[in-house]
Amino acid sequence: MTYCVGLLLDEGMVLLSDTRTNAGLDNIAIYKKTFVFEQPGERVIAILTAGSLSVTQTTIAKLREAIEDEDATAHTSIMLAPTMLKVAQIIGDTLSGVRQSIDEKMQASKVSTSASMIVAGQRAGGAMRMFLIYPEGNFIEATEDTPFLQIGEHKYGKPILDRVVKPTTSLADAQKAVLLSMDSTLRSNLSVGMPLDMTVIRADDCRVTMRRRIEAGDPQFKAMSEAWSNALRESFVRVTI
Repeated sequence: MTYCVGLLLDEGMVLLSDTRTNAGLDNIAIYKKTFVFEQPGERVIAILTAGSLSVTQTTIAKLREAIEDEDATAHTSIMLAPTMLKVAQIIGDTLSGVRQSIDEKMQASKVSTSASMIVAGQRAGGAMRMFLIYPEGNFIEATEDTPFLQIGEHKYGKPILDRVVKPTTSLADAQKAVLLSMDSTLRSNLSVGMPLDMTVIRADDCRVTMRRRIEAGDPQFKAMSEAWSNALRESFVRVTI
């Protein structure tokens, strides 16, 4: 299991993923789940992944292969696609094709090949856009009414996002919101784990503005987690019925 979240705001985009994967209690490993493709100043595309590791890794590999192909076109390469919508379509088609191929080989063992992705980015002259790609290749887009998307074990981290995140939320507050959302998930589900990868993309920069890996025991994350727990306890005591 995993937890990834992306926020689409007026000031930019904030993305966060954990790195834990497991195939049972005695087979836990760390794998990166955030992948960035950028041509600074021209376009930036970030992909967060959840689900079957073989499906997501193969999908990312095929996307890279298509980018590096000397015969790449706007219909095959996400770095040549004319719009972010086309980027989402290319990724969705690739994910769906990989999942179907692997699913055929894994049917006998009944191993899940489900996988999903959050795709966020911007090209020069275009708007920032963020999509949730489903295993079947179809997708939905973040909007002003719902300016965040989640994949993986999302239920524990959703309440704080529902309460505090709006399009006008600052990038600084957005980073705090996704980290507290992750903190709630880490406390409630052992299949999600450190370290964390956070990516910030400021609007119209068309490049990664900030990238940060947060290791277990990070003093800033620990202090924020403790402060949030104390604030919740104090607020709980003050509420009357």
